[in-house]
Amino acid sequence: MKRRPGKGKTRNTGRRAFLRSLGKAAASVGAALVGGAGMFGHSSTGRAAVAKPAPPEIPGYDWNKHRWGYGIDANRCIGCLRCVEACKAENDVFLSAHHFRTWVERYVWLDGEERPRVDSHADPGNIAASGSEKQFRFDNRYRDEKVYKAFFVPKICNHCRHPSCVSVCPTGATFKTDDGAVLIDHSYCIGCQYCVQACPYGARFFDPRTHVTEKCTWCYHRITKGLKPACVEVCPVNARIFGDLNNQASDISKFLRENRVQVLKPETGNAPTCFYVGLDKEVS
Repeated sequence: MKRRPGKGKTRNTGRRAFLRSLGKAAASVGAALVGGAGMFGHSSTGRAAVAKPAPPEIPGYDWNKHRWGYGIDANRCIGCLRCVEACKAENDVFLSAHHFRTWVERYVWLDGEERPRVDSHADPGNIAASGSEKQFRFDNRYRDEKVYKAFFVPKICNHCRHPSCVSVCPTGATFKTDDGAVLIDHSYCIGCQYCVQACPYGARFFDPRTHVTEKCTWCYHRITKGLKPACVEVCPVNARIFGDLNNQASDISKFLRENRVQVLKPETGNAPTCFYVGLDKEVS
């Protein structure tokens, strides 16, 4: 069966109910799904064996000709949160400050303090400042403080080259495409949330409406039609960069050539394809 990753969601309630019950049974044996011999089969490395997905059925698009990458310039981000709002609108993300595919963190150092204070749009003070689940704002809690340094850090799914979320998925619902994206086939997802726990970046969440997991897809339904992800499209300061790494003239290729970049939590071995400029050591 060919997969059709994109904006729409496929449902097979009977099959999903069966798989969900199977997933609950598997949960009773815990780590057997990840290491050792398990009911879903394993490779010689001990990782869950997940079948390679068929190419997506997208007319005129060949995922073998592209290798997508994402860049973030924390020096440019102004914390306007238009990216978060655009993502929610484009991808029908659950309207809650605690469910999001992309988010922005604020790091603030006050005089006399050695460590930064960190908050995001999900902070209670910022939720109160926005006054709406459709719009998001950072409050002005530091207006009377002596701020030594401050900056914003956008975050998304890192679409890793060695994603731990794929390794732990018991049904193959989470898979990696040949063009670099990590996607979820919701017709296979049983809502076990193993991937949510396995992601070292906190980039996944459980959707209470559909009972499946969600995450950033780089707006796959857009990029396969030659468009940019919604968050990149609306950024007023070009802090978010996206493009084809196979194209040396693309925005992301230029970004990587012209900057000394880094990735989040390189020690995990996930090998992110989301590259940053302007991070301090306190950002993880």
